[in-house]
Amino acid sequence: MPFSSPRLLRGVLALLPAGIALPATAAHFEVQGGRSYMDSHGANAAFVEATFAPHAIGQSGRLEWSPDVSAGWIDRRDLPRYRNADYPTDRSVALLAAGARFHYGAPDAWYRPLFFSFQLAGTNRTTQGLSSHYQFVSTLGWQGKHLSLQIRHISNGGFNGPNHGETMALVGVGFDF
Repeated sequence: MPFSSPRLLRGVLALLPAGIALPATAAHFEVQGGRSYMDSHGANAAFVEATFAPHAIGQSGRLEWSPDVSAGWIDRRDLPRYRNADYPTDRSVALLAAGARFHYGAPDAWYRPLFFSFQLAGTNRTTQGLSSHYQFVSTLGWQGKHLSLQIRHISNGGFNGPNHGETMALVGVGFDF
């Protein structure tokens, strides 16, 4: 049975972290939950995310990136106007994502806990919100030692289908490992 492109993409995303040297002692794990919206219609969302040891960009060391991987789930919505559409809303979606999280500033700077992350993701299903099996994940947030607050947007960038996207507010509880 040949691989379909979504299966191949999911496999590549699942193996991506293995190709990066990730020290086992320098990881931050989080469980995140919140509400995701597509065209003002809400659904529950949950993620598990791991961020690994930071790497400096440039000579100053003020800008750092960290490998970032996550697995997520967005619940279904039963919206009558999309029941017979090519991309329905009555399906939950699971996704795997990998990318980088960026921090800026000195270690003691007040703004150091702020971050931006960008990931590429593969999904198991298509919906009105996520109309292809590949997605871009952008997150802006604040990360404390055990708590994080995030605004996340997931979209395919207009490459396929209706491209409504999913925009969510998440609260995370985390620990260093």
